Amino acid sequence: MTSTKKKVVLAYSGGLDTTYCALYLSKELNMDVYTVLGNTGGFSDEELQDIEDRTKQLGVIQHAALDITEEYYDKCIKYMIMGNVLKNNTYPLSVSSERAFQAMAIAQYAHSIDADFIAHGSTGAGNDQIRFDLIFKIMAPNAEIITPTRDMELSRETEINYLKENGISANFEKMQYSINAGIWGTSIGGKETLNSSEPLPEEAYPKQVVKTESEKLTIGFEEGELVSVNDEKLTPLEAIKKIEAIGSQFGIGRDMHIGDTIIGTKGRVAFEAAAPLMIIQAHQTLEKHTLTKWQMHWKEQIANFYGMLLHEAQYLEPVMRNMETFLVDTQKKVTGTATLKLSPKYFQVEGITSPNDLMTDLFGQYGETNVGWTADDVKGFTNILANSLKIYYTVNQE
Repeated sequence: MTSTKKKVVLAYSGGLDTTYCALYLSKELNMDVYTVLGNTGGFSDEELQDIEDRTKQLGVIQHAALDITEEYYDKCIKYMIMGNVLKNNTYPLSVSSERAFQAMAIAQYAHSIDADFIAHGSTGAGNDQIRFDLIFKIMAPNAEIITPTRDMELSRETEINYLKENGISANFEKMQYSINAGIWGTSIGGKETLNSSEPLPEEAYPKQVVKTESEKLTIGFEEGELVSVNDEKLTPLEAIKKIEAIGSQFGIGRDMHIGDTIIGTKGRVAFEAAAPLMIIQAHQTLEKHTLTKWQMHWKEQIANFYGMLLHEAQYLEPVMRNMETFLVDTQKKVTGTATLKLSPKYFQVEGITSPNDLMTDLFGQYGETNVGWTADDVKGFTNILANSLKIYYTVNQE
């Protein structure tokens, strides 16, 4: 028989907030609950199975795990690499960017089952509430949004007690940190990140340092896209995973990001993102050798704006597609290989090789020889270059 209950789709991660929401929507609001997990590369098969098994305790009608990792790369990560996008020159927008794709996938699912409501477990204090709300309003306008954690201002203790009272077994008490993992990095929030002075302790990072000796790593690009790691031909997603696996063993990519939230407060979050940071620096170094001065200049302006809008929940703004077109066009000559030296908690790009390297000796070598011009050429060039400033200082008698 067809159920007469209202149908709600819940963005479900398996964490405390969304587990509480699933039970609350089913038990207290008497709804048919459909849970959806948007996987952007942060879950193992075992974790996905554990999460699905948990939903069966919560009165959920149906659970769906949607693998959106490839779409996430094709429609976002690719452009963040091309733009060398780092928020405040630090953070690779790991969670910020993936939330848009999770929200879009969940909204499409809600539309496919003709849901009456769509829900998420975000609190009222952060960015994610806006990212989910905004995309749901655009892509699922007929589904009313429900946010129990935010609306009832629930504490962690309240949620845990509610689940215990209803016989839900989960080891939430030991979760001292909120960890969000995806293919483009892992964020770690809680405890030390809630103040301005304390660093995150070593043991709080999910991946620990196991390598003590330096190693070399090569990353290959073709027109700005990843094509190889250590001379092994790979797809971009395979390359990201391999670079992350290698770099994380050195504890590379750890940092603390401090920035402005969408709602106006300052936020602090730790992260580990070995692959994003190494890939971006390798790519940027290759660009320095293959792009002109003005290409580099305007790319930086566009990419900074792209990253800002992405963080501010504006992925669906049409200007994002315009900027992506620009970024792709700048990559036509960004082909070659970067060599990195990896050490515990540190890496550096040692050099590049590229058929399009503009550091050619056909016109001379910096500081050594000038082949394409003479000393008199430089003297005349400098005289003309000085004209505007000579006029300014003469007229103004400074």
